[in-house]
Amino acid sequence: MINRSDYPADFLFGTATSAYQIEGHKFGGAGSTHWDSFAATPGNVMGLGNGQLACDHYHRFEEDLDLVAAAGFDTYRFSTSWARIIPDGVGSVNQQGLDFYDRLTDAMLERGLKPAATLYHWEMPSALEDRGGWRNSDIAKLFGDFTEVVMACIGDRMFSVAPINEPWCVGWLSHFEGVHAPGLRDIRATSRAMHHVLCAHGTAIARMRALGIKNLGAVCNFEYANPIDNEPENCAAAARYDAIYNRFFMGGIFNKAYPDLVLEGIEPFLPKRWQDDFDLIGVPIDWCGINYYTRSNLGHKEGAWPNIQTHEGPLDKTEMGWEIYSDGLFDFIMRTHQEYTLGLPIYVTENGMANDDFVKNGVVNDDARLEYISAHLLAVLKAVKQGVPLAGYYVWSLLDNYEWSLGYEKRFGLVHVDFETQKRTPKKSYLELKKALKC
Repeated sequence: MINRSDYPADFLFGTATSAYQIEGHKFGGAGSTHWDSFAATPGNVMGLGNGQLACDHYHRFEEDLDLVAAAGFDTYRFSTSWARIIPDGVGSVNQQGLDFYDRLTDAMLERGLKPAATLYHWEMPSALEDRGGWRNSDIAKLFGDFTEVVMACIGDRMFSVAPINEPWCVGWLSHFEGVHAPGLRDIRATSRAMHHVLCAHGTAIARMRALGIKNLGAVCNFEYANPIDNEPENCAAAARYDAIYNRFFMGGIFNKAYPDLVLEGIEPFLPKRWQDDFDLIGVPIDWCGINYYTRSNLGHKEGAWPNIQTHEGPLDKTEMGWEIYSDGLFDFIMRTHQEYTLGLPIYVTENGMANDDFVKNGVVNDDARLEYISAHLLAVLKAVKQGVPLAGYYVWSLLDNYEWSLGYEKRFGLVHVDFETQKRTPKKSYLELKKALKC
C-alpha cells in the first residue's frame, strides 16, 4: 500500500456509499421507489433482497461516520434519496427525510469530513415511475424541483455536489439490458432515458448555481472496451461499446454532442428536437468524477444493433466476475483530461471490488482487495505525475451493503456487515488504509 505522502498535499482520500444501499428505506417516512417493486418481483434480485433495512444506516450513521473519520479519510461521498425527501416525487416534502440529511451533514462536519453529495443514486419514486420515470420529458424539471428542496436545506455545507450517479446505469443498464429497475428492454425507452438523464443533470446544475452552491460536477462510470482480437468486426464492436458506455454521456456534457456510433442505433427513438437541449446538458461544471472497476472483452454478434457480444477474459477476476485491469483507470483518467475536461479537476469517485469476505476469529482478511486498491492507487499516482489535475480518490464502498440485483451476495465494503445483527467489523483493507493515510 502506498502512503498519503506519495500524493500532493491537497489530494483528498475518501470513501463512498449510496442511500438505498445502506440507509434502510422503511424508516423515516420514505416513499416507495421503483427498486422496491423491482425487488419484490421474483427473479429480479437474488434472494428477493431489498433495501428496506439494508445496513440500518438511518439509525447507525454516527457509528458509520466514526469509522470514516477513524480511518483518516478526508471526505465522504453519500447520496440523497428522492423518495425519502419527497415521497411521491412531487408535492409534499417529508420533513423527517430532510432532517435526516441535515443531521448527517452536521455529523460529517463535526468529524472534519468534507460532505460530497450525489442527488440521485438510482431510486426513482414509484409515483414518478408510474408516469414514465426517465422516459418522461417532464422528469428534468421535476428533478430540478427536488434538487432545490434538498439543496436549500444542506447545500450551504456541501464540499461538492453531483446530480446523478452513473448515467449509463440509469439509462442503458436499466432500460436496454433490464438488469436494474425499472427492468425494461426497450430501445425507445432507453434512448429517451439516456437523453432525459442528461437534461436532468443540466437542470440540477442550473438550479444549484442559482442557489449559490459551488463545486458542482458530474460522475460517469467507465468500463474499458477491449476487442477480443484484431479482426475489424470485433474492433468495431468494441468501439460501439466504448461509445455507448464511455463516450455518450461525456460527449453530451462536455462536447454538446453524441457519438455517431451511438446515434446510428438510437437516433430514430430520441425525443423530437433533442439537439436543442445541448445548451442545457452542457452547462459548465467544476469537476468530473470517474467511477471505474473493470474491462470487458468484446466481439461482434450477429443480429440487431448494437451487435456486441462479451467474452470471458484471461485476467484475474473479482467475485463479480469482473477482470482486474488497473491500466484501464489510468487510460480513462488521461482520456478524460485530454479529450473532455481540459484542465478541470478530476476525481476517482468510485473504485473497489467485491470479495469473498468472512469474519474468522474477529478478523476479515481481504488481501485481494488490498492488492486491487493498491494497483489502482498506483495508476492514479502515475496520472498525477504526468500532470493531470487529479484531486482525489474514493474507495467503494465503506460498508458491505445491498448490491442491487445481486441482493446481499456480493461484498464491496472496507467494513464487514453482519446483515442479521448489523455488527460492523473493519476488514484488513480498512486497517491497512488507515495506516497508509497516516504516513
